[in-house]
Amino acid sequence: MIRPGADHSRDPMNRNVLALVLCAASAGSVLAAEPAKEAASLYDLKVKALDGKPVDLGQYKGTVTLVVNTASQCGFTPQYQGLQALREEMKGSGVEVLGFPSNDFGGQEPGSAEEIQTFCQKNYGVTFPMFQKVVTKAGPEQSPVYAFLGKKGDLPKWNFSKYVVGRDGQVRAFFGSKVKPEDAELRDALQAALKQ
Repeated sequence: MIRPGADHSRDPMNRNVLALVLCAASAGSVLAAEPAKEAASLYDLKVKALDGKPVDLGQYKGTVTLVVNTASQCGFTPQYQGLQALREEMKGSGVEVLGFPSNDFGGQEPGSAEEIQTFCQKNYGVTFPMFQKVVTKAGPEQSPVYAFLGKKGDLPKWNFSKYVVGRDGQVRAFFGSKVKPEDAELRDALQAALKQ
């Protein structure tokens, strides 16, 4: 029983309770003082590769990237071939293709990371970087990558939507699924980004 006016700091039970209260208060103030920082550039973000290894997108700073939400069972899946050809053609000029598998549209990417990797390599010879499956749609589960890419309102409406991202990590252009990797408008946007 706690008696008013008594020195309770010597009671081991009271000292432990006091320590827990102080720790909780301290942790709460640290959490409150550090809100989530919004990315200023795509290249500020960290993701995971298909094999689960961490990847710092900062390694692409100074490069123009084509970011694509991919799927293995989609009518647009043959675009993998064009994306790989574009990568081979333009990598030396400072362009890289980044693939982000997503099961958001029609459940067309149901496979595991290993299944996705095998499918892409076996069927299309994909060598460009592929990352773990993400959610592109707005909401609490949305990938930070797509939260950043969609800041201006352009989010994928289907698989194989494409973002041209400049050397500074800012979105320069957005193209829907029907625009193929070999289409002139996409190629022009990549060339324009290379000149900036």
